[in-house]
Amino acid sequence: MDKTLIIAEAGINHNGSLGQAIKLCDAARKARADIVKFQTFRTECNVLKDCDWVKYQKENAPDFKSHWEMLKALELDDDEFRELKAYCDKTGIGFLSTPSDQPSLELLLSMGVGSFKISSGDVANIPLLRKIGRLNKIIWLSTGMSTMEEVGVALKTLTQAGTSKEKITLLHCHSDYPTKIEDANLSAMLALRDAFGTKVGFSDHTLGTEAAIAAVALGASVIEKHLTLDRNMAGPDQKSSLEPEIFASMVKAVRNIEKAMGDGVKRITPKEQEIRRVYGKGIVAARDIAKGEIFTEDKLAAKRPNRGIAVSEWDMIVGRTAKNNFKKDDFIKL
Repeated sequence: MDKTLIIAEAGINHNGSLGQAIKLCDAARKARADIVKFQTFRTECNVLKDCDWVKYQKENAPDFKSHWEMLKALELDDDEFRELKAYCDKTGIGFLSTPSDQPSLELLLSMGVGSFKISSGDVANIPLLRKIGRLNKIIWLSTGMSTMEEVGVALKTLTQAGTSKEKITLLHCHSDYPTKIEDANLSAMLALRDAFGTKVGFSDHTLGTEAAIAAVALGASVIEKHLTLDRNMAGPDQKSSLEPEIFASMVKAVRNIEKAMGDGVKRITPKEQEIRRVYGKGIVAARDIAKGEIFTEDKLAAKRPNRGIAVSEWDMIVGRTAKNNFKKDDFIKL
């Protein structure tokens, strides 16, 4: 794509409801996101029952007793994912999901999903990386909670398994929900690009839209941002997500930034040519000048518009002899 790919991260903001998930698909499409993304996982394949959970999850999902219980309640089953994919195909928005385990990967493959997002939590998941790498599909790899060395190992694992580097985009990410603006560290996205020679993007967990918009100006080819129907809903990621109206404003801003970036060629546009005809200055007589006088700097001035010799030729005029009489403000001619 020539434009920035915008992924609406619906994630688990459906709260385990297919109906809510479909509404998120509609919201993403209306906000003009390119893709709506979910998370496909089987809790038993990913988490032990005594696994601890982080503060923001405890605060935003207080009805659950454990991390395991929360995730189990947020699962969608195989048929629901198939229905979601079919709905996205029908309504014209791209479908994407992050597989966190082998059964989930196999499900997505059976559904015909042709690209994969790998979460920050699986940067070091060598067996999953190899399985996805063997598919030689488009991959977006989030890099939160990872060192440059760990990202390098993940990238090498994917490429050695069979995916060309040209198909991999590294997403700079800070895995805190929400991310403080001072922790966004957008320059790290450029560091990833320079270190690994891949396309880069930004998976944004900040509360506003500024960081995502700035990332586009810096060269992000992908922006991923959480989308919710209502930030006041229960759920671990709702409060760090954008509601549809704000998400739509971010998309509009990104598209405007793309237009503003242009092609990098410095040129005078047709509109500027129009203005230049008025704003461009020509060399005029600063006072009456008699034929035979030498043009000196004190006898000349630069004034709009330019109907004679442009002020850029000043040094060519100074020191020459006047071949005619000039009244004050006459344009100088040789």
